[in-house]
Amino acid sequence: MKARLDWDGGMAFNGMTESGHRVVLDADAESGGANSGPRPTELLLHAAAVCTGMDIVMVLSKIRLNVEEFFVDIEGRRATEHPKRFTEISITYHLKGDLPEEKVVRAIKLSIETYCSVTHSLNATLSYHYALNGEPIETVVL
Repeated sequence: MKARLDWDGGMAFNGMTESGHRVVLDADAESGGANSGPRPTELLLHAAAVCTGMDIVMVLSKIRLNVEEFFVDIEGRRATEHPKRFTEISITYHLKGDLPEEKVVRAIKLSIETYCSVTHSLNATLSYHYALNGEPIETVVL
């Protein structure tokens, strides 16, 4: 996989993904940017959430379970000193539908343990949680 991002002045960069989608990233004015796009760290959190979310949808759809509603909350804590990496990331999955809990847990574990290349690429402690039909459930423990 390759990417090229061109500098647009200030702190802004724009690029084209290998799949043909344009991405613009920038910083806030306080950091010398113009706020013309998300911060790299924001996209990193989004990528982690979407990567695991896609895995879960894929696994559940393969066993013919219908997800009626699904959203992912993700929160990252960063170090105070440079490079200010993410030290902790918490992901909570909110699913609705006629979904057996053991199947949801299995889908989450498959994403965590096997499929999600984004979270496996991070140098942070990750914790995972889920809610099924609006009811928070225990943390998924590996």
